[in-house]
Amino acid sequence: MRIGIDLGGTKIEGVVMAPDSQLIAKRRVATPRGDYAATLAAVAQVVADLETEVAARGLPVGVAHPGALSQASGRLKNSNSTCLNDQPLQADLERALQREVRMANDANCLALSEAVDGAAAGASSVFAAILGTGAGAGVVINGALLQGANSIAGEWGHNGLPRPKPEWNETPGPACWCGRHGCIETWLSGPALADDHARNGGERISGETIVALAEAGDARASASLSRYEDRLARSLSQVINLLDPDVIVLGGGLSRIERLYRHVPALWDEGIFSDTIATRLLPALHGDSSGVRGAARLWPAG
Repeated sequence: MRIGIDLGGTKIEGVVMAPDSQLIAKRRVATPRGDYAATLAAVAQVVADLETEVAARGLPVGVAHPGALSQASGRLKNSNSTCLNDQPLQADLERALQREVRMANDANCLALSEAVDGAAAGASSVFAAILGTGAGAGVVINGALLQGANSIAGEWGHNGLPRPKPEWNETPGPACWCGRHGCIETWLSGPALADDHARNGGERISGETIVALAEAGDARASASLSRYEDRLARSLSQVINLLDPDVIVLGGGLSRIERLYRHVPALWDEGIFSDTIATRLLPALHGDSSGVRGAARLWPAG
């Protein structure tokens, strides 16, 4: 058995995965906002509760987290949960749990989960993007995570939006928490969809409400979703030109928008340098559980 922890900005989810990949115990708690010490304590409590439920101790623990571990300092970097940045997260969790902990970026865990037994099972190359509070991504090649020389493989969300359109006021673009303007994350995250709708004359409403209004025929909401699809298509076309993956998997709250899977592949042709496009765009099979399943899979089943 293995424990997976998904350390998110709003919730901490934990599971126990059996050797046959079934999830036999689950826990979910709210993430203490902006409190690093309380976050460590919350993770430790989730692990303790899971082990009590399955009557086991010292189980292997894998953690999916936002951002990346710096190879220079061992501290976390690039996390949109900013209280985690510049903290020795792995060392502190190992001290709190009194065992070795394996860690990977949350989008990497999504990619691993979906490549092993999810939507992209059997594919040799997988790009998986989280479209939620932020916009990150991970890459799996032949069943193995691609970490990269700087531990930033898949940091797609902090590239600039490709081919910005002046008629949509896409330059310089919104300010990003990373200090730049116009990052893909500022256009494709859930809050970004809500912001774009408000900037273009709509009400300040959630992305879920925008989707519901568009499905009901609201013209302004439908226009907001059309702009979103166009930006997603442009952003993914660059991924296909660079990586040429077999499958692109979408996770996160916005991955539930069914029309993305019809409209985006019809739009991305314009930016792809090929006469045929075989890449498939699919929703994550395991949905919200993909990240935590991937975290558990950081340890082998044997």
